Amino acid sequence: MSDPRITSSIFTRGAVDLSTLRGPAPASTRPGTPPQGGPSAGTPGAPTADNASIVDVTEATIQSAVLEQSMALPVIVFFGAAGFPESDEFAPVLERLAAEGGGAWVLARVDAQENPRIAQMFRVQGIPTVYAVVGGQPIDAFSGVVPEAQLRQWIQAVLKAGGVTVAEPEDPRLDEADDALMSGDLDAAEQAYRKILADAPADAAATAGLAQVGVARRVAGADPAAALAAAESAPDDVAAQLLAADIEVLSGLAEQAYARLVGLVRRTSGEDRETVRQHLVSLFSIAGPDDPAVASARRALASALF
Repeated sequence: MSDPRITSSIFTRGAVDLSTLRGPAPASTRPGTPPQGGPSAGTPGAPTADNASIVDVTEATIQSAVLEQSMALPVIVFFGAAGFPESDEFAPVLERLAAEGGGAWVLARVDAQENPRIAQMFRVQGIPTVYAVVGGQPIDAFSGVVPEAQLRQWIQAVLKAGGVTVAEPEDPRLDEADDALMSGDLDAAEQAYRKILADAPADAAATAGLAQVGVARRVAGADPAAALAAAESAPDDVAAQLLAADIEVLSGLAEQAYARLVGLVRRTSGEDRETVRQHLVSLFSIAGPDDPAVASARRALASALF
């Protein structure tokens, strides 16, 4: 699964109307009723004993634990049930991430078998199912088990939607891949980056790292001065121009490399043009889409192609 979100398949079946679950307030919160104290750990709707960011929810507490809470913090609602293997496997992952979140978001656990009306309102069709609720409204959802790397990215997107600014968690696998690249172990670096991308295909850092591995392999053994001279003397030699562009990128002359290949795109056609275009796009991924030089070069490339 490349993207855990399945918004189109869930929300196109109709808006989730949670208003019917807003029952009368508990006695302790009704006007004129003296407070009876907060719910103890283990009570539905109360924080668990070991983590205040995790609550168990029933119909009686969904208004306060999910709807009202989501006005202040994003709430991720987990629909599971004991005895379902995927649910039993996935619940501890969400709980661990909620603990790591340090109060940036709340995990609301719903036993779908014990609370069928809540599951029905959220149109839960399988266990586990996960919803994100922000500002009193569901904004995204997915069902089934997804890799942890994808789940982390999804939670980050939910937090951004809820206006929560959090530091991106560091992935130790990325550090290992970068260390292998810096030490020149290109095989190990490539394997590590590909493993990350298998779990999170949109990971920009791993994509950039893999592109750098490709550049390092292509320039291995090349004489930079000789390669640049060869490209200068043969402006339409595709192989010579690609190698020169790689050397320029590694030398900190990325804009010069982009201009070189955009010019080559203009002068070539057919398979040669496509080879140059793909090579240029791979170099873009090293810097990332937000780099001003990449943005400018992409516009130049579009002009050259069309």
